[in-house]
Amino acid sequence: MAASRLRLLAISIGTASALLTAAAPHAQAPAGQATRPAPTARDLAPIDVTGYWVSVVTEDWRYRMVMPLKGDYGSVPLNGEGRRVADTWKAEQAGGCEAFGVGAGMRAPGRLHITWENDTTLRIDAEAGAQTRRLYLGAPPPAEAPTWQGRSVASWDGPPDVIDVLRTGGFDGLNRGSGAAARKMAWTPLKVVTTNFRAGWLRANGVPYSAGAVITEHFMRYAVPDAGEWLTVRTVVDDPRYLVQPFMTSTNFKKEADGSKWSPKACRE
Repeated sequence: MAASRLRLLAISIGTASALLTAAAPHAQAPAGQATRPAPTARDLAPIDVTGYWVSVVTEDWRYRMVMPLKGDYGSVPLNGEGRRVADTWKAEQAGGCEAFGVGAGMRAPGRLHITWENDTTLRIDAEAGAQTRRLYLGAPPPAEAPTWQGRSVASWDGPPDVIDVLRTGGFDGLNRGSGAAARKMAWTPLKVVTTNFRAGWLRANGVPYSAGAVITEHFMRYAVPDAGEWLTVRTVVDDPRYLVQPFMTSTNFKKEADGSKWSPKACRE
């Protein structure tokens, strides 16, 4: 009797094992999931910086909206060589492409149009100077001859010195620091490091930066209740040739609904 029970138990275990084996394929991931392509830089972007943006001049109005006089380089930490070069500028050079290079092009009043050129490259077209930049979130192309906009390598990166209260969504003055609105305020900035560019001007009156400088930017998008979507670009120009310390600026843009006001104006080579 015991032997019969053991045989029945063995048969039951074998049957259950066979059933589990047969059912196993149906418990696996849906067909094709294993071959799904890896997410791209565009897919993984934590903030959307695309669209049309118009500059809101809240800093250095006197230098950005009006042509500064020759020799007016206040607040730029120039060394002696930098001041000497700035003093060689001539009024007939106004409008030159040097003023719209990567070192100061974002400061020029006007609009930006930011798009994804492909899954790993953000493209920035600027009205001022009719310039085009490309920010490479994947492997950048090999360095070629320097250009006005240089070679920009980008990554999603939150530096410790970016305003922490905004990074954590606690901007109480706008969103009370809690709930969905607070979470919406948190962001991870887009960090961009640019090299391999032509020497240019930090201001339209010939205040120089050299081709050997390193330019680091952080692009930060955020919503302001009752005031729309904003983009702030913090730029740090590190140029030991002409500056005694890095030169930092903060440039604000507000999002526009479309490109109906888009009107690029080319600079003079």
